[in-house]
Amino acid sequence: MHVDEERLDATGKPVHLERAREILAWMRGLDLEGLKALWACSDKVAAEGAAHLEALDLDRAATPAVLAYDGIQYKYMAPSVFDEDQVAYVQEHLRILSGFYGVLRPLDAVGPYRLELDNKARVAQTHDLYEYWGTVLHDEVYRGETCVVNLASLEYSKAIRRHLKPGETFVTCVFGELEGQKVVQKGVLKVVLKVVQKGVLKGVLKVVLKVSY
Repeated sequence: MHVDEERLDATGKPVHLERAREILAWMRGLDLEGLKALWACSDKVAAEGAAHLEALDLDRAATPAVLAYDGIQYKYMAPSVFDEDQVAYVQEHLRILSGFYGVLRPLDAVGPYRLELDNKARVAQTHDLYEYWGTVLHDEVYRGETCVVNLASLEYSKAIRRHLKPGETFVTCVFGELEGQKVVQKGVLKVVLKVVQKGVLKGVLKVVLKVSY
C-alpha cells in the first residue's frame, strides 16, 4: 500500500470505520507468529505488517483509498491524473472492497494495513471475515442501486454475490477472443476501467473492485 497525501485530498472517512477499529484491536492482540499464520507469509513480511499495525492511526489516516492500493486495476485507471469530473464520477460510482475497511469510496481516508478478505481472521467470535461482514458489504454496495458491475476477484465478489436479492443484477464482464471453442480472456481490467474512467456508465450503476497491496 502507498501513503500519498499530495495528489488528491481525502474528503471522507470509511463508512465502516468502527468495524475497522474492532478488526485492528483483534489483530493487535496477535503475536508475531499469530500474524504470520493469519497472513500466511514470511517472517520479514509479518514483521513489516506488524509495524504497520502498530503505527496505524485510523483517525489520522489521510491517503485517499483510490491512491493507497497497488495493482493492475489502479495502474490502468490512473487516478493520479484524473480531472475534477473524473474524480467526481468515480467518487459516486466506484466502490472498493476491503477485508479491513469494508466498502470504501475512492476518496475515503485510509492507512497502511495488511488483511485479505479470505484470511482466517476470527474477529468477534466469528469463523472468518465472510461471517464477520455478513450482509454489510452487499448492503452498502447496493445502497440505492439495482445493478453493479463486478471487477473484483472471486474471493471478494462472493461476499456480494451470496447475498444478492431478487431484482438485483451483478454483472461480471469477460473480454477476450474466441480461440477454438473457448474464450481466452484478454485485457479485462484495461478495457473496463478505461470505460469507467471516461464516465460511459454514468447514472447506471456502481462498479466494485477488490483491494490489492
